[in-house]
Amino acid sequence: MKKFHLVLAVLLAALAGCLGALAADRWSNDDAEDSLHQFVHDELSLTADQEERLDALEARFAVEQARLEASARAANAQLAQAMETEHEYGPEVSAAIDEVHARMGELQKATVRHVFDMREILDPDQQLQFDRKVSAALTRDPRD
Repeated sequence: MKKFHLVLAVLLAALAGCLGALAADRWSNDDAEDSLHQFVHDELSLTADQEERLDALEARFAVEQARLEASARAANAQLAQAMETEHEYGPEVSAAIDEVHARMGELQKATVRHVFDMREILDPDQQLQFDRKVSAALTRDPRD
């Protein structure tokens, strides 16, 4: 019976990791963020001052993003450990899931703050184009 529990624990840990990775990918939506950055740099005809300010924003955000992504990965590891320990949807698994959601939420909030920080750099015409691009990115079907 111990061998069965070990195999089950490994499978549950792998499942938790996969679910966490899928959830993080869905919430962080790096492709949309990269696409937005590319749009701002390539299509909004930024001034040299805007480019400089945007580069500074992006450098600061990269540090924060890396920290928050590491925190989310750590929360996923805690979830895997809780699943391995409990072998059921118990209080440790539930608490670990809440922690994963909290870390993903912090990453999403930081990303939205960064988007608004980027918007502040733009002139009113650029903001209008930017707003349309952000809205399209947030409402598109990720399967497309």
